[in-house]
Parts: sequence; structure tokens; C-alpha cells
Amino acid sequence: MKQLFLSVLLVLSCCFASYGQEKTIVSIQINGLKKTKPSFVKSFFKTKVTATLDSTILEKDIIRLKRLPSISHAYYKIKTTDDGSYEVNYFLEENRTLIPVVNFWTTTNKQFAYKLGLYEYNFLGKNIAVGGYYQNNGYHSYELNFRAPYLFSNKWGMSVNHLNWTSEEPLYFNAGSANYKYQNISFETMLLYEANLRNNFELGVNFFKEIYNYKSGITGAGIPQELNVNKLLFKFVYTYNDLDYHYQYVSGYKSQFFAQMVTTENQHQDNFFIAWNDFFYFRRMGPKGNWANRLRVGLSTNNESPFAPFALDNNVNLRGVGILVDRGTGSIVYNTEYRYTIFEKGSFILQSNVFSDIGTWRTPGGGFSDFLKSKNIRVFSGVGLRVINKKIFNAIFRIDYGYELTKGKSKGLVFGIGQYF
Repeated sequence: MKQLFLSVLLVLSCCFASYGQEKTIVSIQINGLKKTKPSFVKSFFKTKVTATLDSTILEKDIIRLKRLPSISHAYYKIKTTDDGSYEVNYFLEENRTLIPVVNFWTTTNKQFAYKLGLYEYNFLGKNIAVGGYYQNNGYHSYELNFRAPYLFSNKWGMSVNHLNWTSEEPLYFNAGSANYKYQNISFETMLLYEANLRNNFELGVNFFKEIYNYKSGITGAGIPQELNVNKLLFKFVYTYNDLDYHYQYVSGYKSQFFAQMVTTENQHQDNFFIAWNDFFYFRRMGPKGNWANRLRVGLSTNNESPFAPFALDNNVNLRGVGILVDRGTGSIVYNTEYRYTIFEKGSFILQSNVFSDIGTWRTPGGGFSDFLKSKNIRVFSGVGLRVINKKIFNAIFRIDYGYELTKGKSKGLVFGIGQYF
């Protein structure tokens, strides 16, 4: 009896040992990298040698890799060794990450304008973004950017930015609008922290100077001819990201919360606080369709001032409305579009879209009832095209035509790089 018990115990021990061995990872291989450092990629793996095989952890590794600017696509394969252990092979497709910036357009006063720049999104093979641009729209502007989310570790990084921007901007007063030459000179630094796959935080400070010089429009008491103001901006960003990418297709949910405190004191501007949240929802619709949604809700200090922070603008919220049409101290905007791939061959993709943009604003000094007033509600709809190269990071050229449904007065084309949202 004792001999039988020992035999059964031995058999069970062997079974458990064999079972444990079958789930052990003995090697991890990375395939397809040319520019990105393998050591950099490995720092993100939750899958480890000698650990048990877990497909959910492998899937999280893949999602994490596909969010890197240098990676256009990623997948894995499992190989079973002769002794029942596992070899994990990651297969990565790299993006081209040295991207020129070339834009041409005509301003509202028929001035020919252009922007030229160059960005590298995988500097040193560690997904560091560095670059800048020069812009001439009748005035000279430039910006320099450095962003290294994993400069210190696979969780900690920083960004540094310098902007010298000049343009002609309208300010809106009770009696009408006036045009100013506007200049913004700023230096910003941010500390970046990635808590885990879904949660990211940014905290930083921006020192900047704003200069306004009157050019044209209404004038009178209370309408400044010039302003020269030094300001300090404290910034906080929290991102919850549960998106999954498959080349041009996106699925999942994302939320981004922004909060800024600006300190300044002069005759026309006081300290103010601004916060907004962007909610994103994407869903695959069949093999070629993608439904995309963005809801932005924002509020700021409700000063009755022409310097209200939320702008009504083509390139920000409503396609077809025009450039800097109005400003407010509160904003609710919903953008929805259906994207459909109408042609795909190799790396080249042609994608169409049908969209609707709906927005409402709180006027400076107004109440929450402003959001429900018909004069503040704008609805646009339209169609667009996207020309995409899926092997180049953010290589999406877009053109949209939007037409106003509420009043029928505004319409126009909107060009840009990258998806609208």
C-alpha cells in the first residue's frame, strides 16, 4: 500500500513538473528592427524569460508596441521546443520617422503663406521626437520641439518646447471686432510619466510673453492699441488610453483631461483657469470601415473679455466655419465621422469620410444657458478624403469640405496633416 501511494505521488509530481515546464518561456526574439534599438523595445515587455506563458500579457505587449511612433504594426508567434518549453517571437514593422513639413495656403487677406520644417520621431532609435518648423504668413514664426517620453526610464521622460509665433488675430468686443498683430514667445518644459499601459500624466510650466499691436477695425475707449504682457502657465494633462491600432484602423476608447492656470495681471486680462476633456470612441465597422467620435467639453474662468480662450475655428472644432470666427469661455463640441477605405495597395491607402461637427459656446461673461441658445449652436456636415502611407508615421494628408446646416452661411475646405481627431 505504501509502495502504491509513493508511485501515485511520483506520477502526480511528474505531471505537475511537466505542466509547469510546458508553460515556461525560455527565449524572446525580436524580428524586423533596423533603426529602433532592441534594448529600448525590450524595456516595454511584460513578458519575461523564465515566466509562464500568458497570452493576455503578450497582447498587452503588442498594443503597447503599436502605440510607439517607430512601429507601424506588431504581432507575435509562439514556438514550442522539443522539451515542451516556449520561444516567443515578436515581429515588428517599422515606420519611417524622418518627416518633412510642407504646407501652403492663402490667408484671409489673400497673403500667400507657407510652413517648412523637419521632424524625427525616432531619434537615437529611442522614439525621441525632435524637430521644428519655420512659417511665413506675412510674418515670421518658428517652433523647436524636443519630446522624450522615455528619457529616464520606460516610465519617465520630459519635453522642452520653444515657440516664437506671429500672426494677425481678431479680438471680439461688444461693439465689433478689431485686428491685431499678435506675437507669442514661449518656453515650456514638461515632466512625463507613464504609470501603466492605459494611464499617463504630464506636468509642466510655460513662460511666455504676449504682444498685441492694433492694426484695423473698431477703436475707442476700452479697446487697447497695444499690449505687452508676461505670463506664467501651469499645465496638467491626464490621459487614459485604451486604443488598439491596426494600420489606419483604430478601435477602443480614450480620454484626455487638460487643466491650465495662467497668471497675469494687467488692465485687460486677469489670472484665469481653463480645463477641458476630450472623449474619444472608435469602432471598426466591417473590414474597411471605421467609426470615429470625439466629444470635447471645456470651461474657463468666465471673464467678460475679448481674450476668451475657446476659439471657433476650422482647424480645431468645426470644419468649414472659418479661421478664428469667435471666442468663448465654455465649449461643447461633438465630432463624428465614418471613415471607409476605398483603395489600398501596398503602403498606399485612399480613405473617404463623411462627417458632422456640432458645437455650442458660452459667450464671455454669459451663463450656462448660452449653450442652449440657437445663435450659439453651429452644425456642419461634409465629406473628405485621406491619402495615407501606412509605413510612414502620421503620413496622412487630409482634405475636408464642410457646409453649415444651421445658418447656411459658412462653408469651405480644410486641409491638414493627420486625422482631424
